[in-house]
Amino acid sequence: MAKVSTKTAAKADTPIFTPTPEAKAQATRSRIIALALWAVAIVLELVAIFWVMRPSFDELAASQGFPQWRWYTLLGFIVVIGVLAIAGSMLWKKANHLDPASNRQPVKFFIQNQLGAFIALLAFLPLIVMIFLNKDMDAKQKNIAGAAGIIVAVAATVLGIDFKPLSQEQAAVESQVVTHLVGQDLVWWTAGGKVVHLCQDASDIRNATTTVESGPIADAFGKGKEGITLLLDRELNQCGLPVPGNLAEIEQWVRTARGL
Repeated sequence: MAKVSTKTAAKADTPIFTPTPEAKAQATRSRIIALALWAVAIVLELVAIFWVMRPSFDELAASQGFPQWRWYTLLGFIVVIGVLAIAGSMLWKKANHLDPASNRQPVKFFIQNQLGAFIALLAFLPLIVMIFLNKDMDAKQKNIAGAAGIIVAVAATVLGIDFKPLSQEQAAVESQVVTHLVGQDLVWWTAGGKVVHLCQDASDIRNATTTVESGPIADAFGKGKEGITLLLDRELNQCGLPVPGNLAEIEQWVRTARGL
């Protein structure tokens, strides 16, 4: 649930979205856990660089090359670091949908929503560089470990990107639109769907094969939904709701809030 204030900011007349205390608390917990997971990932990266890949001072070890057990350990570190980075990113993105940033501060908005991608790069780029600079590993060990690091790093970076970040402004606009069209801030969505709907009689809800949920649109945003369907004319008819004369203007308002 969420409260929408009609008070305006100095530079715009878009209403301000304020998450409920419950949503704010959940977002805070998710961010703390995400930061902890990322911190562990960075620590493991440092352990991999300074302990697993430490130079071989022992003459026997130096003559035999990079010990195989250390190489397998390095591969394990790469996988674990990747899992931690991705898990942290998922939690961070969920928190950003529960307690979004304002796009009136573009730098903060960008950094907050794409922080997972930056952390993934930080957790892997130094490690990958050190793998290829290591003098003890042979070419095969370097190529396999380096390729594994690159693949996991790319996956963690891509999964850390929020391609459709939610802003306070979008959340406020869509909440107002739903209230205007339905009479209350109540929408319906399916577990596998990307958008939310205006009633149970919407065709996408009636034909759903996955779990159907309902609640304020802020709850749907917290579940990762992108917003209300833009097929509003069809859906209003299916729901038996009146079609306002300025529907095209309303749809454009939603598109603008989404940056479309």
